Amino acid sequence: MGSCFLVLVVLLFFSSVEACDRCLHRSKAAYFSSASALSSGACSYGPMATGFFAGHIAAAVPSIYKDGAGCGACFQVRCNNPSLCSTKGTTVMVTDLNKNNQTDLLLSSRAFRAMAKPVPGAERDLLRQGIVDIQYRRVPCDYGNKKMMNVRVEESSKKPNYLAIKLLYQGGQTEVVAIDIAQVGSSHWSYMTRSHGAVWVTDKVPTGPLQFRFVVTAGFDGKMLWSQRVLPANWEAGKIYDAGVQISDIAQEGCDPCDDHIWN
Repeated sequence: MGSCFLVLVVLLFFSSVEACDRCLHRSKAAYFSSASALSSGACSYGPMATGFFAGHIAAAVPSIYKDGAGCGACFQVRCNNPSLCSTKGTTVMVTDLNKNNQTDLLLSSRAFRAMAKPVPGAERDLLRQGIVDIQYRRVPCDYGNKKMMNVRVEESSKKPNYLAIKLLYQGGQTEVVAIDIAQVGSSHWSYMTRSHGAVWVTDKVPTGPLQFRFVVTAGFDGKMLWSQRVLPANWEAGKIYDAGVQISDIAQEGCDPCDDHIWN
């Protein structure tokens, strides 16, 4: 089982680095007229989505979404029209899958407006464009006063046979590619599987308080973070718990060199 799990992690790691997120990408972006459309997104953040980054959220194409591994990733994006667009742009968090092949990103209207110059009428005129040319690249996620990653127990969880979780406020510029779970103090680990979007599940739920191991892409290899005590024995569905760890790594993707000078 251990060797099979390692192979799975390696395959997930190499599949996650193919898109070269750190590179400058040129594409187009449109926007949702209502952020609530992104609240029901494929990442399954639900109503919480509009609270991330002051509602600066986005749906991303499959090469960024990565079957859910890209949920929670942060991107700096700016539009190209010098008469309407600021040079800084804005930062968005991925909360949904974009199936539109005309744009790489579908932004919330708030994020779309944030790309405008800080001059009267620029936001209005930018919205009127509908679809704009953009540049974007992945950047580390910074949640300000949220210093630790959180684990949310999903409502579908049922003791003692089923546990579904999703990670919130994941820092760094990397992806979680595997999660193990065990009773606190035990060395008998079992793996969780990604069900959909940002949700991980298991039907082999240990009793008592629970610890987790998170495998993330880091450097040119994988890295394991051990969260020694996350869920209490009396964990409850719908509640959020402090993971006690944070991801700060930046994955060094094994792809061709690219232009890192984006915001000149």
